[in-house]
Amino acid sequence: MRSKTFLILLLLIGCLLCFFSNCYAQEFAIPKFDFISRAESPDDVTLTIQLFFLFTVLSFAPALFLLTTSFARVIIVLSFLKKAAGLQDIPAQLIAGLALFVTAMVMMPVWNEVNTNALQPYINKEVTQQEALTHASKPIRTFMLKQTREKDIALFVHFSKIEKPASPDDVPFYILVPSFIISEMKTAFIYGFLIYIPFLIIDLVVASVLLAMGMMVLPPIVISAPFKIILFILVDGWYLVLRSLVGSFN
Repeated sequence: MRSKTFLILLLLIGCLLCFFSNCYAQEFAIPKFDFISRAESPDDVTLTIQLFFLFTVLSFAPALFLLTTSFARVIIVLSFLKKAAGLQDIPAQLIAGLALFVTAMVMMPVWNEVNTNALQPYINKEVTQQEALTHASKPIRTFMLKQTREKDIALFVHFSKIEKPASPDDVPFYILVPSFIISEMKTAFIYGFLIYIPFLIIDLVVASVLLAMGMMVLPPIVISAPFKIILFILVDGWYLVLRSLVGSFN
């Protein structure tokens, strides 16, 4: 067995040597990338600054996705559900992936409107860049304002010490984003509380039964976990939770 393994290794080494020797004989060259050059005009400098600004914005893309969409509410509610039902064995990546696709489904009408009114006209050179950004921000602002409480907006307006906006369209974006996030977190916590109640009742019942039987050493969570799963299956929990979540954005 050792001799066969040794022969296989020798054959592999020989093949690699033949490959590199052929590459060397053919003067195999490594490609060179040279796309940085000196700016010849002010327009070239402006283009360079725009590229740096674009790369900076792209680095904040995950944060913008998290702070301007329904992702925060969905992921918080699903995390509450995972902890309340004792489903700690479910991979966190699976919950995050489900939240991502639910967010995409909820936000698709908004993104379609952005694509129709801003992106496609800009690609076809029908509007300027500033006009495209203005058209793209309108559906996003409409979605965020619909989910944001006036009380939360007033709080950040007070913190920023600016004049009270005359209309929702006058609310600055740097005030709308934190107001939207705390509104989403409050709504998610309400959902989480409602999700916890039935599972908490099961924990209390199981703990009371075990205490009455004198089984104080046995952890109640070990006994209550199967009952939580059975209850969740019988009531079709995933359907109810996701239906309520998606319906809350309408």
